[in-house]
Amino acid sequence: MDLGAFLKADVGKGDITTELTVPDTDGTAYITCEADAVVAGLEEAADVFSLVGADATALVKDGDRVKAGARIMSISGPLSGMITAERTALNILMNMSGVATKTAEAVEKADGKIIVAATRKTVPGFGPLQKKAVAVAGGDPHRADLDSMILIKDNHIRACGSVKTAMERISKASFSLKVEIEVTTVEDAVTAAEMGADIIMADNVGPEMTGEIRDAVKAVNDRILVEASGDITVDMIPQYIGKADIVSMGCLTHSAHAVQFSMDIN
Repeated sequence: MDLGAFLKADVGKGDITTELTVPDTDGTAYITCEADAVVAGLEEAADVFSLVGADATALVKDGDRVKAGARIMSISGPLSGMITAERTALNILMNMSGVATKTAEAVEKADGKIIVAATRKTVPGFGPLQKKAVAVAGGDPHRADLDSMILIKDNHIRACGSVKTAMERISKASFSLKVEIEVTTVEDAVTAAEMGADIIMADNVGPEMTGEIRDAVKAVNDRILVEASGDITVDMIPQYIGKADIVSMGCLTHSAHAVQFSMDIN
């Protein structure tokens, strides 16, 4: 992840205000979390400050729950650099901690009875950090990118003409790649299961149909996993317990509320 590109995009040709107002001297600062939250992004924030010659020390760990008002990082170094890097570092902390906090809520709701996973509904360029935030909060990041596994979705199936044809066409892939396929009917789920799918995604069918798909798939091969997906919120998770092995949730990344942080020079 090129954090320098994030900083460069914010600075542009130079931090005019800081250059005109801040003396050429060293100083110290603290970053404070302004809400109850699960913190994530400490390593990345520290790396941003290092780009301007400042040293940052985390006072908590990624994945820790903190109360509003908690100091989570101390920084020392050139005052001008610290102020220039402030917003980029805080933005990373805000986004990643928001994702981690929402994921922690989902994991708590799952109560160890179903796996909570993310999706690829992430901000382009920031997805790896959002998925890291999911992981530090106890969720599963799901596939990292398109070459991590075979995941046959609805448009792949439409392009092929059927689930059967799609499954036939991926037979040339390496045995080392897991195969997941999106279905909406029991019939398609059974077809995919019989043809060797490792994971069946019940997409946008609700908990009851997901349960029917799970029962049919497990009858074919009990080792096949069933993933529920499609506009699932944190409050809906209990409805899928016992009906799926995994619940994947785009809201963990696309709808997480940013956590507010502030940096104060001493």
